[in-house]
Formats: sequence, C-alpha cells, structure tokens
Amino acid sequence: MTRKFFIGGNWKCNGTVDEVKKIVCMLNGGEVPCPNHIETIISPPFIFIPMVKSCLRTDFQIAAQNCWTKKGGAFTGEISAEMLKNLGVPWVILGHSERRTLMHETDQVVAEKVEYALSQGLKVCLCVGESLKERECNETAQVVSRQVQAVAARVGCWANVVIAYEPIWAIGTGKVASPEQAQEVHYNLRKWIDCHIGCQVAQDIRIIYGGSVTAANCKQIGGQPDVDGFLVGGASLKEEFIEILNARNTHTHKTC
Repeated sequence: MTRKFFIGGNWKCNGTVDEVKKIVCMLNGGEVPCPNHIETIISPPFIFIPMVKSCLRTDFQIAAQNCWTKKGGAFTGEISAEMLKNLGVPWVILGHSERRTLMHETDQVVAEKVEYALSQGLKVCLCVGESLKERECNETAQVVSRQVQAVAARVGCWANVVIAYEPIWAIGTGKVASPEQAQEVHYNLRKWIDCHIGCQVAQDIRIIYGGSVTAANCKQIGGQPDVDGFLVGGASLKEEFIEILNARNTHTHKTC
C-alpha cells in the first residue's frame, strides 16, 4: 500500500510580518518533491493566514492551528470552521498536545472539534500522543488508541483525516523518538484502527510523526514503513524544513 507522504509545518505562535515574509520566500524558493509524491501543509498563526495564503506557492496548502466546536457567535477569541472555509483554508490541526495541556482540551472537546470541522468540509490533522510519565508506565498504546477512539464514532470519511503521533515528551525538548519507537507506535495504532474501525481505513490512513523532527533525523524516521510523514514545529521556521520535505525525495518539483 503506497500512501502519499504528508508533511506539515506548524509555526505555532511565532512570527512578525518581516519574519513571515522571509519564511514564505524560503519556501517559495525551495527545491521540493513534486506534489504527486508529497502533500504539504503550512500552518501559520491565524493573523498571518491571509498574508501567507496570498504569497505562498500553490503546491503548499494552508492549515489553521485550531478551530471552534460550532458555528460562530458569542465566543470571544475563537475561530470557526466557517471562517476558515470562507478564507479558502482547507486544513486544520486539532488536538495538539499544547492545546490539550495548556488549554485543558479533553478528548471529548477534541472530538467535538473534529466532528464539526469535518462537517464543514475541512480536512483534519488529528494530534495524539503520550506524556513521559505515560510512556514510562508503558501506557503509550492505551493513551494513543483512547485519543483516536474518542473521535472514531464522529468521523464519516477518514480520507479527510491525517493522524499525527506526537509524543509530548519529544515536542520542543530536543528529545526525539527513535525510528524504532516511532514505528512501533505507528504500527500498533494502525493495527488498532484495523481492529476497531476497518481494514481499508487502516491501510489508507496516513499516520505521521511529530516531535523535534529535524533534517538530521527525518530520513531515518521517515524511512519506517508505517511512518507516512511529519508534523514539524520549530524546524518549519528554518531553511532545514526544505531538507525535511526531501526526506523521501526521488522526484523534484521540476520533474512532476
């Protein structure tokens, strides 16, 4: 089963107008694989989405970093799925560990967000992952499957979902799961999906890795059979992101 490699650049809460212009210029000038071989999303802060969308090369898609659980209204500070659709934003990242831990988003809240975003025609990058304590207690598989199970009954079309496995202990810490650790979690999650959601979904769904991904480690991790790409944080703001986009490169942008 060949799944198209998928890489997301999550800028998080970073950037000024001048910095964003430099990052977009770097991306536009990068030699990257043909879109027939890779799917790429770029996720700037909300305030920069229109600017980035208007300037960024069209083979990169835009993703929002979050959206609300329902239609817009008296929800100060929130962004609705309808607003994103109106801006022409096709993707949204939901369930990121920083939202789960800092904003106390429960599995139930994440599931509601996923359901509503999908109902409005957005595609979802669903983040799951365990804490260091949970890993040390051998609870990784239990935690990750629980987080996916929370949304399973609410997803009508899994073709519009990418799952990002992001161990919390490896996000922004400089620590990274070994290729073998990443493969083990991805394999077990795919096996769980096979048993509880369906064989075809398990074969088709892309499960990507996130957690201190760099140019130095991306080829080894990306070479694992059940790792279908990356969700990249800090490195997506740097020139090395182009190297990460080429982790499995055999065809450049010029040879589509």
